[in-house]
Amino acid sequence: MPDDAPPPPPSDSGPKSTGLPSNIAAALACIPLIGGIVFFILEKHDSFVRFYSMQSIILGGAWLLFSIAESIVGLIFRSIPVIAGVLDFFWGIIVAMVNIAFVVLWIIATVKAFTGARWEIPYVGPMARKQVGES
Repeated sequence: MPDDAPPPPPSDSGPKSTGLPSNIAAALACIPLIGGIVFFILEKHDSFVRFYSMQSIILGGAWLLFSIAESIVGLIFRSIPVIAGVLDFFWGIIVAMVNIAFVVLWIIATVKAFTGARWEIPYVGPMARKQVGES
């Protein structure tokens, strides 16, 4: 076993409810909404995993709400006869950019969780920390 092995991810010293290493469980918890809900329910002891689970729930919920609002606004834009094409085109660009931002945040959070680093998604991280009882 080499001496230059990376240190284990920071976590509580208590037992793990899932039986998975903290970094693996936290990375799986980063799957928006579903992964977060599953690991938030399953993991009761590891604050590292619970934090990433709550971030996933909040980010996934925001992504879901954005998708619903995007569909409604897109439907309204397509119903305007004179400028429907132009509005729909620009709205499509905005929607694509926002979705790319969500995917980038998801990937960064997953990589950070897998490497054992505690990373707060802007705006989402403080809300997640508050929800899991960390100050």
